[in-house]
Amino acid sequence: MAKKLFIKTHGCQMNEYDSDRMQDLLNESHGFETTLNEEEADLILLNTCSIREKAQEKVFHQLGRWKKLKEKNPNLKIGVGGCVASQEGENIIKRAPQVDMVFGPQTIHRVSNLYEKSVENTINTVDISFPKTEKFEHFPDQKNEGPTAFVSIMEGCNKYCSFCVVPHTRGHEISRPIDDILREISVLAKKGTKEINLLGQNVNSYRDSKLKTKGLGLSNLIRAAAEIEGIERIQFTTSHPFEFGQDLIDIYEEVPQLISYVHLPVQSGSNNILKQMRRRHTRDEYFEIIDKLKSVREGISISSDFIVGFPGETDKDFQDTLDLVDRVGYDESFSFIYSPRPNTTAKDLEDNVPTEEKKERLSVLQHKLENSAISISRKMVGKTSKCLVTGVSKKNPGEFQARAENNKVVIFPCSDPSIIGNIIDIEIVNAQNKSLKGIAV
Repeated sequence: MAKKLFIKTHGCQMNEYDSDRMQDLLNESHGFETTLNEEEADLILLNTCSIREKAQEKVFHQLGRWKKLKEKNPNLKIGVGGCVASQEGENIIKRAPQVDMVFGPQTIHRVSNLYEKSVENTINTVDISFPKTEKFEHFPDQKNEGPTAFVSIMEGCNKYCSFCVVPHTRGHEISRPIDDILREISVLAKKGTKEINLLGQNVNSYRDSKLKTKGLGLSNLIRAAAEIEGIERIQFTTSHPFEFGQDLIDIYEEVPQLISYVHLPVQSGSNNILKQMRRRHTRDEYFEIIDKLKSVREGISISSDFIVGFPGETDKDFQDTLDLVDRVGYDESFSFIYSPRPNTTAKDLEDNVPTEEKKERLSVLQHKLENSAISISRKMVGKTSKCLVTGVSKKNPGEFQARAENNKVVIFPCSDPSIIGNIIDIEIVNAQNKSLKGIAV
């Protein structure tokens, strides 16, 4: 009987990608089958994220619940990976001795060996080192069977924004060789993948050479990926405004496969707060990028990340953020209350914005962002959009789900499952809060 693997993933798309690759690796090396029932698992992996407040405590609470499973099944093995694992290291095993192995984002390719050691020696093992791009050399081909797929192109970040733990948990920027990436995309395309999402913590710092032109490495990679037969749509995430150069803007005019959507985190609309955050750009420089993008790609959707209540944020600073939202006109965006994170310089700043004020500002900002997104959706009603059909609707099995050219979710009625993976014309007939309703043309 095949062994059962249960993976719980917290956090970003990079973690989702890493979890999928661990699943592929363990399936190939040990014949593990994935289960959605943790109680029948032989191996449980928790892939963690440390971006938000109290991330560590959430991990230990989860491990406490799994301790009971191990008491029932002493042969069960438990592993903790991801950014909290990188941050906490051996402390995880000290606090939760039921954990058999701890590994960082850069050592997920060693999970098979760590599992073997835990079975053979019943010794807790920790490996949170940062071996450049070694992990990509050990992965089997993706077993992705859907029309969309993530492809990781670089790891880590060198920006050291004052609030961010990523440089400490995922290491410095390391780019994969372009030939390796294109090979992975080609394999996916032959399996029927139509859309790829190029992933990295700071994806527009991708380099396949020593050239330092902003965005040049990524724009060259996009051009090459667009030449691969079968790839009809391309997107990338996440970007940093500091390295969003003219060549990346030009690529939206040059490559039609690049969807009309870009995620460009700004974090704040105040120059004062941006400086305190060490973001390396001003609001005017951010506006310049947005204006150029809109000039080369009509109807492009912009999404972003925001932090409210950063130390020292005044009412004026917050108003600057609201003004920026009005000017840009964001689509889907993410906003959070500031919380100090370990090993960041911002944690030494006086966290002087009252909690209730933070909550009030977050509510105001989210309301404005929601209104902006629904406004964009309403403007699409009555128009026809080329949409990639991604699968059956999660809420209604009688309907299908697709992604429009600007990445918005479109729900439409259809009875033919063979339509999944095709790009079709859909007329938008209604705008809802989180999605669009359409009819296939």
